[in-house]
Amino acid sequence: MQGNQGATRTGLPIYQQISEMLIRDIAAGRLSDGERLPPERAMAAQLGIAVGTLRRALADLETKRLLERVQGSGNYIRTSELREHFYAMFRLELLAGGGFPHAQILSVDLCDKPDDLPRFGISRRASRIRRLRRLDDTPVAAEEIWLDGSMGKVHAEGLEDSLYEYYKRQLNFWIVSAEDRVSFAPVPDWAPPELACKPGEIAGYIERFSWADRAAPVEFSRTWFDTSQAHYVQRMR
Repeated sequence: MQGNQGATRTGLPIYQQISEMLIRDIAAGRLSDGERLPPERAMAAQLGIAVGTLRRALADLETKRLLERVQGSGNYIRTSELREHFYAMFRLELLAGGGFPHAQILSVDLCDKPDDLPRFGISRRASRIRRLRRLDDTPVAAEEIWLDGSMGKVHAEGLEDSLYEYYKRQLNFWIVSAEDRVSFAPVPDWAPPELACKPGEIAGYIERFSWADRAAPVEFSRTWFDTSQAHYVQRMR
């Protein structure tokens, strides 16, 4: 990341990227309740950002009640108010650990649900979003997300890096829970060339059902990920 406060290709300002990265670390268990963060200048240098940018990120965490700033002592993680933020439910990590998620939109279409999809939602139509996922600058996964047509239509214009944030801001609903099923499957023929594992090759595979405020799941997604670059991580605390 660059040491400025402007927006990057994720569409989020640098300070907000840092805030969400820390939230993701809290959700994953890499930062625990009561843990003291490094001194601000050292932490900013480690992240390659300006101290002012880091302080904006920490202020954002404090507003979300995920950080307690103790004068003369330091900054301490608090987890009691943890909710699902932009990337808290993103479970892929680089083999060395971590990695900030980026998403490159490949296509957005409104179409009939194909026969090979499991049942979800109440409409016969759905918005289909295909994306290339990167962790930092490394391509790690091809994603295909289907949002039930009853929830509204997804438009490519203004589509943000975080679909869950787009749902909140543009379609006025929240994803509140998800269920993942992890296995292996062949990479689809539409996978972008940037992905090291090519169409037909066996890759890690995640099926996810996501729920809003109704009994049936409103979203179904499938992700093919390169196991030579990333792994699926689910921590329990």
